[in-house]
Amino acid sequence: MHYKSEVEGVVRVPPRSFNDELTEAIEKQLKGDYEGRIFGDLGKVIAILNIAHIGEGVIIPGDGAAYYRVKFTILNYIPEINELVNGEIKDIAKFGAFVDFGPFEGMVHVSQTMDDYVSFSKTGALTGKQTKRTLKTGDKVRARIVAISMKDPRTPKIGLTMRQSYLGKAEWMEAESKKEIKKETKAAKKAAKEE
Repeated sequence: MHYKSEVEGVVRVPPRSFNDELTEAIEKQLKGDYEGRIFGDLGKVIAILNIAHIGEGVIIPGDGAAYYRVKFTILNYIPEINELVNGEIKDIAKFGAFVDFGPFEGMVHVSQTMDDYVSFSKTGALTGKQTKRTLKTGDKVRARIVAISMKDPRTPKIGLTMRQSYLGKAEWMEAESKKEIKKETKAAKKAAKEE
């Protein structure tokens, strides 16, 4: 889920940036220190939106840089259990598929790809035995987050499932929707005849 969060921290402005306008120098440092990085409590920081307050600068002997206490607003993404995500299959292995859904990448275990016996083919695709459905690199999919581990913020682990209704490859969801519409139309016609 995307959030707009207020953050307070200390920014180190190196001497080479002393000629720059203070707000620009601090914003440059914040972008370098935060954007694109993952923090346990903030998730992945997408962007620095604005700087609300800059405190007095302090120079620490022996360093030469100035340190400022800063309050700023960020756009961040924190994955949540049961959240639906749309993404693209980036890689397929014998044990499952890796899905890139923007700020993060998740893994769908082979047992969670579809309601079928799934095998790994020589072409690098996952194929359902009865349904003949296939998943390959580049397919657009919808999945649900079922597990999150942020023990190491540099390499978060996110587990996904596609075994529920209206999840999986885009074509599967479209076919499921058409079946549902057909079923409802048939039931409506039957009810109309009985009246």
